[in-house]
Amino acid sequence: MAALNESIARMANAEDQCTGRFWESRFKSQALLDEKALAACMAYVDLNPIRAKMAKTPETSEHTSIKRRIESLKTHTPQPLKLAEFVGNPREPMPQGLPFHLQDYIQLVDITGRAIRENKRGFIDNNQPPILERLNISSHEWRVLTTQFESKFKSLVGCKEKLMLAANALGLQRRPAYANCEATLH
Repeated sequence: MAALNESIARMANAEDQCTGRFWESRFKSQALLDEKALAACMAYVDLNPIRAKMAKTPETSEHTSIKRRIESLKTHTPQPLKLAEFVGNPREPMPQGLPFHLQDYIQLVDITGRAIRENKRGFIDNNQPPILERLNISSHEWRVLTTQFESKFKSLVGCKEKLMLAANALGLQRRPAYANCEATLH
């Protein structure tokens, strides 16, 4: 990081006609050594817009991974490819990805965001309903999506209207998992 920081600082200082370190100690490189550290760091970053009072909830906080993940959930589309996938609890062999469940992470961020910190301007108001309620996801839908995803849905996942649109766009004669989508995802 020091070598990278130095070259960037030299270019930026020449461009801005100034001196000093480029990042001015604002950003640090920290090793995240376990799942707790990873979850804490992710939640810290995803809550920055709320703590800065730039957003009221995770689903409205611009430029955050949690907002992109929530948008994917709401539209029943796969998680964004540029974001690491949630692969569940640690196990052997461990697949590549984040070692916890998406639902746990979203609830963790929601609960953490409600904690009022004296040195920060913003927080999630306790009068806000729980995050699944705000997203209009029933507990039944959430339970099925997060526990039976692979067995219920094979290639297309979404509410029946989105499934029909996708099947038509792909020229599919059959509607894969239509009955499951109709029964589960209203």
